[in-house]
Amino acid sequence: MHMKTLLILLVLALATIFALVCVLLTRGRAPSTCQYQPLEQEDTGDGQSLVFADLTPEEMVQVVRYLQGSLGVQLVDASRAKPSDNCIASVDLQVPAKAEVLRFLDGGGARPPREALAVLYFGNQPDPNITEYVVGPLPMPAYHRDVTVQKYGGKNVSGFFVHPVGLEVLVDHSSLDISQWAVSRVFYNGQYYRDMVQLESAYVQGRISVQKVRKAPRDGDFSSMKPRAPSAALFPLQYEPQGPRYSVRNNHVLFQAWSFAFGMSVNTGLRLFDVRHKGERVAYEISVQEALSVYSSNCPGGMSTRYMDGSFGIGRYTSPLVRGVDCPYSATYIDTHSLSETLRPSKRKASLCIFEQNLGSPLRRHYSNLQSFYYGGLVNSALVIRSIATVGNHDYVWDFIFYQNGAIEGKVQATGYASSSFLHGDGLRYGNRVWEHTLGTIRTHSINYKVDLDVGGVKNSLVAHDMAFEMVRAPWSPEQQIERPRLTKKVLDTEDQAAFRLQSKMPRYIYFAANSKNKWGHQRGYRIQITSFAGDHVPEASSMERAISWARYQLAVTRRKEEEPTSTSIYNQNDPWTPTVAFADFINNETITNEDLVAWITTGFLHIPHSEDIPNTVTVGNSVGFLLRPYNYYDLDPSIYSHDGVFFTSEQDFTACEINPIACLPKTASCLPNFPPFTFDGFQNISRL
Repeated sequence: MHMKTLLILLVLALATIFALVCVLLTRGRAPSTCQYQPLEQEDTGDGQSLVFADLTPEEMVQVVRYLQGSLGVQLVDASRAKPSDNCIASVDLQVPAKAEVLRFLDGGGARPPREALAVLYFGNQPDPNITEYVVGPLPMPAYHRDVTVQKYGGKNVSGFFVHPVGLEVLVDHSSLDISQWAVSRVFYNGQYYRDMVQLESAYVQGRISVQKVRKAPRDGDFSSMKPRAPSAALFPLQYEPQGPRYSVRNNHVLFQAWSFAFGMSVNTGLRLFDVRHKGERVAYEISVQEALSVYSSNCPGGMSTRYMDGSFGIGRYTSPLVRGVDCPYSATYIDTHSLSETLRPSKRKASLCIFEQNLGSPLRRHYSNLQSFYYGGLVNSALVIRSIATVGNHDYVWDFIFYQNGAIEGKVQATGYASSSFLHGDGLRYGNRVWEHTLGTIRTHSINYKVDLDVGGVKNSLVAHDMAFEMVRAPWSPEQQIERPRLTKKVLDTEDQAAFRLQSKMPRYIYFAANSKNKWGHQRGYRIQITSFAGDHVPEASSMERAISWARYQLAVTRRKEEEPTSTSIYNQNDPWTPTVAFADFINNETITNEDLVAWITTGFLHIPHSEDIPNTVTVGNSVGFLLRPYNYYDLDPSIYSHDGVFFTSEQDFTACEINPIACLPKTASCLPNFPPFTFDGFQNISRL
C-alpha cells in the first residue's frame, strides 16, 4: 500500500511537471539575462596615450598647493573672490609640443614632462592682469614659467531665457572697486532713460512716454520641459547582444581598426589625439576650438550679444549625461575632472559617453537579380564618443564618430533654449513672435574645429579636385559635339590659396595628400567634406571682427606651429576690440607644400526662432559638422574586411547560421541586457542663486 502511494505521487508529480512545461512552451520563451564577457582587445599602446591624458584630481590638487606656496601672493577661492582679489581661474593639461610627443610615440624618445596650464586672475596688484603659467613636472611640481607674453605678446586684462521683462540696465564696471560701479543707461519697453531715478520718476508719475508692461495672461507654463502626455510604451533601446566590441583603458579607445586618445579641455571641451586606423596615424589632433553666437534684436542687450563660448568654458560646462536619453542606456560612461574658478578640482560624473551605434542603414549593399542572384551587405555600425555642453541657454551635443570604412565624422547638434528679447516696436524685423511678450531673435551659430591631419606622415600637401565640362567632337562622328565632364586638379601652394571665404565656392574634393602612393599610383589622401548652413559673417569693418576672424573662412589650411595652438583665445570675449589671438594673422601666404599642415574648419547654421522652438529647440535639422574620408588612401575600401559582412546566393540556405549570421539573431539575441540601475549625479554641489 505504501509503495502504491509513492508511485501515485510520483506519477502526479511527473504529470504536473509535464503540464507546466507545456504551459511555458505555449506562452513562448521568457527572456533570460545576457551572459557575456567584455571583449578583450590587445592594447599595444603601452600607456602611450597617457601623454594626452587629462589631469587627475590629485595632480590638480598638487598644482594648486604649489601655486599657493610659490607665487608669494594670497589666492582666494574664485567663487568668493572680488575683482580686487587674486584667484585661480582654471587648471588644465598643458599638451606637450607635437615634435616631443612624436619622438616619444614613434621614435623611442623620452616621455615628455607632464605639465599643467594654470590661468590666474591677479586683481590685488598695482597692475591687475591675467597670467598663464605652465607648472611642472607632475605629479610633484617644482617649477612654473610665465607663458603669457610668449603666447599672446602681452598680458590682456581681464527656461527664463524666453521670459524677457523689457527692462535692461547698462552698468559701467570698468573699476576693480565695486563701489565705483554705476548705472549709465536704462532701457524699458523700447524707451531709454538716463538712470534708474529718471525711469522711476516717469513711471510713478505715469507719464505718456512710459508705456508700462502689462502682465501676460496665464501661459500654462509654456516654457517648461515637463511632458504634456503620460508615459506610454517604452521607446526602443539599443544593446550589444554579446557585449561591447570596443575597449576603453584610461584615456585610450580601441574599436576594430581604430585607436585614439581622448581628453576634455576646460575651455574647448572634447578633443582627440593620435587617431590611428589599421595602426597608422591619420590625425594627430582633432578638437573643438570655439562656438560663436551673434544675435540681433531691437533691444540693446540682444543686438549687442556676441557669445564666444570657449571664454565661458565649453569643457567647464559639460553636462552629466542621462542614461538612455543623452546616450544609449548601455553606453560606457566616463567621469571627467576640472579645476575652474576654485581651489579644488571637481568631478563631473558620467560627462562623457562612448558607444557603438547601429545606424539602421547599410554601409554598403547590393541585391543582384541579373544573371546571378545574390545579396551582399554590411551594417553601418560606428563608434561614437560624445559630450554635451550646456553654456547658458544653449546645449551642444558634441560627437566624434568612427566608421568601418576609415572615415571620421565631427558633428555638433544644437538644442536648449532660444535666447529671446522683449517684443516691442518693430521687433518683427529681427525675428518671430513666439509668445505674448517674447521675440525669438535671429542669430547665427558658428563652430570652429582644429584638424591636424598626418596622412602618411607629417609632411602633406593640399590638393583640390573638381569637375568641368569640356566640348569635344565625337571620335566616331566628327560632326557631333559632346559635353563631357572632366576631372580638374590643382595643388594649393600657399596659405592664401587655401583660405576659402565663408560663402565662396570651394573645390568639392579637397584633401591632404601624402608623399606616398597607393597601389594604383595615386597620392594617398584624406578628404575634408563640410556640412554647413552658416549665416553671414560679421562684416570685417566691425571693430570686433578680428576677434572672431576664424569665422571668415569655411576652411583655412595653415602650416602647423606650436605658437599657433588655437584659433582664438579665452580672453577675446572680454576685449574683442584688441583680441589676444586674431586668427586672420595666421594666414600670411606661407608655402604649404610638403609641410606639417592644420585644417581649421568652420561650420554653422542660421537660426530664425519660430513657435516650434518653444519650449526649446530640437536637434532635428540643427546638425552640422565635417567628414574626414579616405581618398585613394587605401587600395580598396577597408570595410570589406569587416566581420559584420552578410553575403548569400540564391543557391544557398540563407537561414543557416554558418551562411548568414543574421539568421541566428533570434537565437543568439533572445535575452535581455543586464542593464545597470539608473543613476544621475548632475544636481550634486550646484550653487543656487
